[in-house]
This record gives sequence, structure tokens and C-alpha cells, in this order.
Amino acid sequence: MSGSERRRELRRRRHRRKQVGKLTVKAGKASPAEKLEIARKLRRLTPGAEILIERLSLVS
Repeated sequence: MSGSERRRELRRRRHRRKQVGKLTVKAGKASPAEKLEIARKLRRLTPGAEILIERLSLVS
């Protein structure tokens, strides 16, 4: 029997949070080209990406 959907959802959320944290740290010292790549990855990763991109000022 597989795990409950709630447990899977929590695991996905924790992983997403960890990935967003890593990308946030990288964005602080990234070149403009790298910032575009980080923005692309954030859009693919999470539905609230536009808010994060604006907060991190990744796209001019």
C-alpha cells in the first residue's frame, strides 16, 4: 500500500522549499545571464514563482 497523498504533498512541499532556498542563495551572487536561468528554474519549480522573481529582482 502506498503512502497517503498528504504525506507525498508534504514531501513535495519540503523539497520545493529547499530548492527555492538554494536558488535564492545563488541569485545573490549571480551574473545577469545566471539570473535569467534561475528565474526559468523558479518558474518551472513553483506556481508562486513570479512573486519570488520580483522579490529577488531577477528580471529587470
